[in-house]
Amino acid sequence: MATVQIRGSKESFSGNEEVAAYLGQQEILFESWGVDRLNGHLRESYALSPEEKQQILDLYDVEITDLKSRQGYLTQDVIVVSEATPNLDAILEKFKKEHHHTDDEVRFVVDGSGVFTIRKGNLILDVIVKAGDLLMVPAYTRHWFDLTEERKIKCIRIFKDPAGWVAVYDEPAALATK
Repeated sequence: MATVQIRGSKESFSGNEEVAAYLGQQEILFESWGVDRLNGHLRESYALSPEEKQQILDLYDVEITDLKSRQGYLTQDVIVVSEATPNLDAILEKFKKEHHHTDDEVRFVVDGSGVFTIRKGNLILDVIVKAGDLLMVPAYTRHWFDLTEERKIKCIRIFKDPAGWVAVYDEPAALATK
């Protein structure tokens, strides 16, 4: 179950319906797909074979297909980040820098947790996502990401074009005026 904390405010939201409603007002999609269908190994292992990653994708085929038809996404994969990830701290340093993408950033959390910090004008939101949460940060929305204290996350990523996921760190002048 995700939590949204508004920086500079004591205001926060928790619970799937409350989080989905608040983020929806910010034009950020949040859904809860659950993880009950995953067996222990597929959910808990952070050393998955390509076949096991495909099994995870197959288990969520109905939801992925529905989301793709609603939003125009074309492809998906599974990403695993944990203490076993080579150069984890260097990778996290890149994720922690404010950036945007030319494609939506869509993540369904299979296991673990993380914090997406999203800037919408002067509003800065910390969205803490956990297993079962799906978050879509819209294209061109400034944001950054970090792991929580458990330092692991396994996600299904969904794209219109994987090339659109490349991080853009310099904020273009057109975005700065929005």
